[in-house]
Amino acid sequence: MSPGDTIQPAGDIPCGAELADQAQAAISFDHRVNRFTSNNQTTPHRRRRTMSRIVQWSITVALAGFLFGFDTAVISGADKPIQTLWGLSDLQHGLLIMSMALWGTVIGAIFGNWPTDRLGRRATLLMIGVLYLVSAVGSALVTDPTLFALFRLIGGIGVGISSVAAPTYISEIAPPRYRGLLVAMYQFNIVFGILMAFVSNYLIDSLILDETAWRWMLGIEAVPALLYTLMITRVPRSPRWLILKRNDIAEASRVLRLIKPDADIDAEIATIRAAEDEERNAHAPFFSRRYRLPILLAFLIAFFNQLSGINFIIYYAPRVLEAAELGSQVALLSTAGIGVVNLIFTMLGMALIDRLGRRTLLYIGSAGYLVSLVLISRAFFHGELGGLEVPLLLGLFIAAHAISQGAVIWVFIAEVFPNHVRARGQSFGSSIHWICAALITLVMPWVLGTFSGGPVFAFFAVMMLLQLVFVMFLMPETKGVSLEDLQHHLVGDKVSLRRVHLSRVRARG
Repeated sequence: MSPGDTIQPAGDIPCGAELADQAQAAISFDHRVNRFTSNNQTTPHRRRRTMSRIVQWSITVALAGFLFGFDTAVISGADKPIQTLWGLSDLQHGLLIMSMALWGTVIGAIFGNWPTDRLGRRATLLMIGVLYLVSAVGSALVTDPTLFALFRLIGGIGVGISSVAAPTYISEIAPPRYRGLLVAMYQFNIVFGILMAFVSNYLIDSLILDETAWRWMLGIEAVPALLYTLMITRVPRSPRWLILKRNDIAEASRVLRLIKPDADIDAEIATIRAAEDEERNAHAPFFSRRYRLPILLAFLIAFFNQLSGINFIIYYAPRVLEAAELGSQVALLSTAGIGVVNLIFTMLGMALIDRLGRRTLLYIGSAGYLVSLVLISRAFFHGELGGLEVPLLLGLFIAAHAISQGAVIWVFIAEVFPNHVRARGQSFGSSIHWICAALITLVMPWVLGTFSGGPVFAFFAVMMLLQLVFVMFLMPETKGVSLEDLQHHLVGDKVSLRRVHLSRVRARG
């Protein structure tokens, strides 16, 4: 080689720049391998921590159901003392004292979607706590029946709004695999709140022997209401609401990373936005052909929930049991037993809802409803009263309701509507539920005065036979399916009014 020759690099020997690029790529690859290995090592722990966080938030929000149940049942202890104190007629007592909270519930359910969408799920839940707090303190301190009715109305509005906002929030943060259990916590807390109200009334009545006992019964609700209000400030805002109503992608991403640390957050947000864009581009009002299937599903499950006769049994159980020729003391004891059965089988329904599915639980419940209602009706028609048959059958009825409709209704309504109108759909289903409850409460005293138990229970049995038809031919199984996948299959102008099969979607998910 002569001095003037230059050395050309061989084709298989990289130059300096290429060496630098390859070194950087190797370092990057090592980082990815290390991160992957580290993630695999910590994934079980991280998943447990994530699920613990979601459960904590869900329990906190579901405590709105505890206040719901407590507020609904606590009035039973103040019933007769208030009527005696203010010298009210039966009509005045019924309108101003006993039913005012129920009508507030109807109002709250009808209009609950407005704050849930406009103010946000968390802000609405916070407002609910304030309503319960004001209602409890005001009801305990008032000195005339008109103001008492006003404060009971305020508490009822809180109940109605909570039946919209709480299931909506929990459904939007819950993983599809556990959504049924987490939303069903709301129903469990309703039942637990009712039981605790009865226990609280009993303890206060035993400890405070003067005429102020009823004020303590109502005022004690302020304690859990204040605790709930403080706790709700620690839950994050719904990521779906942040994306769709506030376009706050940064905060939504932060919350989604807490909920789904292993997920592709950008892809999650894109999926949510794509589903929303589809709904916005449709320009369809709520009551339109596009939403007819979820509207029908929400209407029927809420309708059959009340036409099972559940509120009739809960409100009038002592009267029914006395009509079954049991003494008043035995009737009251059996009523307490009904409360315990309700709590136990609500817990069982929660444990099974994501394993067996919503439809299977309603099949089980429908069978229990039919057996108990038909046999109770038969006992009244044939005069086979005075023994343990009717109380035991009422226990079977309560168990059938708690494990099926009680566990399923709030879960199912929150699932079937798309993100765009979920709060409106939850409000619609809740409104149907509470309007039916109010109408049954109003007409049942007349019904019981006109008919014996036989035709009444036979009517409810026929309704439960119709529910079985609904489950068989129309109700889809929604367990384990994402909210966006449910929207894709249940919403649209071309979706027919028949049962949609989602097993393939569930398997893919």
